[in-house]
Amino acid sequence: MPSHFPQLGAALHDYRARHPGDGELVAAFSAFLASHAAVFERGHLPGHFTGSAWLVSADGERVLLMHHRKLDRWLQPGGHADGDAELARVALREAQEETGVAGLRVEGGIFDLDRHRIPARGDEPEHWHYDVRYVLRAGADECFTINQESRALAWRPVVEVAKDESLDVSLRRMARKWLTRHP
Repeated sequence: MPSHFPQLGAALHDYRARHPGDGELVAAFSAFLASHAAVFERGHLPGHFTGSAWLVSADGERVLLMHHRKLDRWLQPGGHADGDAELARVALREAQEETGVAGLRVEGGIFDLDRHRIPARGDEPEHWHYDVRYVLRAGADECFTINQESRALAWRPVVEVAKDESLDVSLRRMARKWLTRHP
C-alpha cells in the first residue's frame, strides 16, 4: 500500500476484523488502494474511491435517503473524494451539501463497503466506485434542504428500509447491519 494512504489501510484492516465475512471485499478495496496514487481522483479511469453517509436520526430509528436526480433512485448521500483520502470527511461534506442537515457528526469507523460499476455516460467511460460508508448522526435539528442533485429527501424508518425490495440492495444491507447493531 502506498505510504501516503495509511489511514484508510488501517481503517480497512479494522473493518475486516469487525466483519470477517467481508474479507474478499476488503481485499479488493485494499488492492485497489495499493494500485495507484490517483485512486482518490475522479479522473482515474479504472475507478476511484467515494465516501457515503448512512445518515441516521438522533434516535437512530430513521435514515435520511435522497432520490438521486441522475440515477432516478433512492440512495444514501455521498460522492467523489476529489483527491481527499479522508473518506469520513468526504462523507460528511457530501451529506452536508446534499441534505443541508446541520450538526451532523461521524460515528465510529467504516460502517459498510460497496464496490459497484458506474455505466458510461457522455465522455465518461464505465468505471468502478469503491464506496466507503460511514455512520453520520443528526442532532436535534433534522430539517433538510433539497439541492440540485436530488428530486426528494425523506426520513425513512430503518426497519422499513431493511424490508423494502424496491430499494437498492446495498441500502437494505446497511439497514439490516444497523438493526443488528442497534435493535
